[in-house]
Amino acid sequence: METDLRLESSLWVGNKRYRAVLTGWHFNWTEVDKKKTISVPVAEVIGVEEGRVEILPHKSVEDKDKDFTVFYVKRSSNGGSSGLVWKVGRTQFSCPSRVLRDQWTKQLRTAVKLHSPLRPQRLLVFINPFGGKKKGRKIFHSVVAPLFELAGISCHVIVTERANQARDHLLKKDLTGFDGVVCVGGDGMFSELLHGLIGRTQQEAGLCENDPTVTLQPCPLHIGIIPAGSTDCVCYATVGVIDPVTSALHIIIGDSQPLDVCSVHHTSVLVRYSVSLVGYGFYGDVLAESEKHRWMGPLRYDYSGAMVYLSNRSYAGIVQYLPADPLLSSPRDKTRCLSGCSVCSRSTERLFPHSSDSGSLYSANFSQFNSDSEGEWVRVEGRFRCVSLTCMSSSCPRSPLGLSPSAHLADGTGDLILVWDTHPLGFLKFLHRHTSTQDQFDLPFVEVHRVKAIRFCLPAGKEEDAYEEIVEQSSGTDEERGYIETVSRSGSQQRLAEGHTGRDLTNKQKTANPFLCGLCCSKSPSVSVWNCDGEILPFTEILCRIHGQLVRLYARGIENSTAAHDCSEEGDKCERRCILHK
Repeated sequence: METDLRLESSLWVGNKRYRAVLTGWHFNWTEVDKKKTISVPVAEVIGVEEGRVEILPHKSVEDKDKDFTVFYVKRSSNGGSSGLVWKVGRTQFSCPSRVLRDQWTKQLRTAVKLHSPLRPQRLLVFINPFGGKKKGRKIFHSVVAPLFELAGISCHVIVTERANQARDHLLKKDLTGFDGVVCVGGDGMFSELLHGLIGRTQQEAGLCENDPTVTLQPCPLHIGIIPAGSTDCVCYATVGVIDPVTSALHIIIGDSQPLDVCSVHHTSVLVRYSVSLVGYGFYGDVLAESEKHRWMGPLRYDYSGAMVYLSNRSYAGIVQYLPADPLLSSPRDKTRCLSGCSVCSRSTERLFPHSSDSGSLYSANFSQFNSDSEGEWVRVEGRFRCVSLTCMSSSCPRSPLGLSPSAHLADGTGDLILVWDTHPLGFLKFLHRHTSTQDQFDLPFVEVHRVKAIRFCLPAGKEEDAYEEIVEQSSGTDEERGYIETVSRSGSQQRLAEGHTGRDLTNKQKTANPFLCGLCCSKSPSVSVWNCDGEILPFTEILCRIHGQLVRLYARGIENSTAAHDCSEEGDKCERRCILHK
């Protein structure tokens, strides 16, 4: 087939003559009498147009019978990001004849289809017009939509008008004909798509999401993220940059990045799904306090973080965890999960041993999680500054290496971080190391474990006061209004009243003191709240299970500038491995 697609001729770029060669995997052009060659992988060609064509900022076409324009991916490093920024490269070629022009455009388009079989043709796009700086619609229509049109992708666009509209649409509406779903927004919008797709997939498979021992079915549709929110942590951790053009190009070329998902349960009921952070103690307190200062905008997180730190709190708790196989990887092995990560690749073979195609996951089996593994659970008890579980590094611009720098996107595990009670300066050192390259785990009061599941509960005697304090701490959220949303056995949404605990809210409880009483507070709360990807959970005692590669994103992982390199002309795959970070 590569021989059939080979084409070679002289072409002109401006006033210079080039020797252009199309092989099976690459399109190269070399200036005559010079050694400089530009090589573009066919899989990274965005589109081929007749004539002299401009796309951004506005489309323009100068019809020339003997000219054609090739659009392709160009990379550049960004000093403020951990990954590479993708831009649209454009080169206009002139041919000696129109027949040769038509031959080039036909062969290039055929090569793109042959070597990019996973490129989407039709997408369902949800735009959050209220997220971030309220520029979601502008970003999509002025930047993303022209690129999709160039690549021949059709879109059905929905501008959301209320919370959970995207989730409800994915749960109930017909999705036939769509290759993937795209959110234009932040982490909250991504969470809606995550819950909608997972719920829809389990509903169609007849699986009960409430049962933590059930092997959930991987979602067939990919998720694309166009960052346009106040927080875009998932995008940053999976691409390495927060840039709409970069994310749009990953969608166009059909990149596929599997992603682990954590399910959070309380008393055999599914509460939420998480991909980044499930945190108790400091991170839960900061979120709960910040909800009362939303008028401050993004500054509320800095303010709330400072106030919570100065309150100097720790919480009693019992943590049980199911360790992952230490021979496969370790949270202290100093590796980073980059594009082409070998740890995640081996995990695909381990998680889906009967699947010859990594994109076809329906008949695969997940690692076992049942009562047979009870003997493997490890139990620790004490007072903690914070307890955190993350399925990814959770890196962001402020914390380039994240909560757990060596966490992997798709190895079927999570990293459990235990920060024991310590003096304020020690905890400040731990927090500060998140903003640098210093090892935040190299402290005597910090533990990190690679796990498959965790349980958290309160010590004996603490349960009685927990309910009242949790009601106070979750004020301002949906839970205060008397329910949480969860998924039933059939996959439909149902409401579980808070009264299932057998206790009614009294007027005294509803008018309780604010969660953060300030530095002069006479009595610190005995319990914190859980921060689940930016949402407050109304329960203290939870069980979390990691589901390996449950969803797939239009991404390829972080392309580190030291790992990026030009593909060879002969190789059909660009191998990138985990590298040591320094």
